[in-house]
Amino acid sequence: KGIGREIASALSARGATVVVNYPHESARPEGLDALPGAVAIRADIGKVAEIEAMFAEVAARHGGVDILVNNAGIFPRATVLDLTEAVWDAVHDVNLKGAFFTAQAAAHQMVDRGVRGRIVNIASNAALQPEALGAHYAATKAGIVALTKSLALGLAPHGIRVNAVAPGLTDTDQPRAGLSEAEIGAWGARVPLGRIARPDDVARAVVYLASDWSEYVTGQTLFVTGGQLMVP
Repeated sequence: KGIGREIASALSARGATVVVNYPHESARPEGLDALPGAVAIRADIGKVAEIEAMFAEVAARHGGVDILVNNAGIFPRATVLDLTEAVWDAVHDVNLKGAFFTAQAAAHQMVDRGVRGRIVNIASNAALQPEALGAHYAATKAGIVALTKSLALGLAPHGIRVNAVAPGLTDTDQPRAGLSEAEIGAWGARVPLGRIARPDDVARAVVYLASDWSEYVTGQTLFVTGGQLMVP
C-alpha cells in the first residue's frame, strides 16, 4: 500500500514482473490483481532465514531478480524518554538489518546470473532532519544513506548500481498514524513547493534509478522533499 503500491504499479507499467513482499497476512498487498503477473510472498525481513526463503522462491518462479526496491519500513513513534529496547530493535531489524540482508540476497542472485542489476533503497528526509519522536527511525534512515554508499562500492565491480530515494513527508496512511490532518497541512505549508509528497513523486524517482536513464549513477541518495531540506 502507499508508496510501495505506487512503486510496484509504476515498475509494472514499464514492463517489470513484480514480486511484492509482505510481513504477515493482515498486511497482504492491495491491488495485485491490477498488475499483470504480479505475485506476493510472505516473509519477515527482520529474519535472515525468511529473506533467504523468499529469494529462493523468487528464483524458483522467475530465475532471480534484476531490480530490488527496499521499501519495507516501520515507524512506531516514541519519545526519547519512552523508547524501549524492543521497539528500537524491531525498527532496526526491519529498516536497516532487513535492507542489508535483502540487498545481499538480491546481489547474490544478480552476480550468479551475470546480471548488471539495480538496487534502490528507500531512505527518508529524517536521515538529515530527524524529529523528536523518531530517534530509532532516523538512525535507521541515516544508516540507509551510508549503507547505500557501501553497497554501491562493494557491488560496482559486478556492474550492480545501488542508490536510494529519500522522501519527505508523504501522503499515505503512515503519517496519519501519528499526525493530525492539521499537522500534516501545516507541514505541507512549510515545504517550498507548497505540499507534502505524493506516492507517485517517490515512484518516479525509483523508476529513474531502476532504469538505464541512470546508468552512470550509483551510491547516491535522491531527496524527494519539495525543497524541504532548504527550510531551517
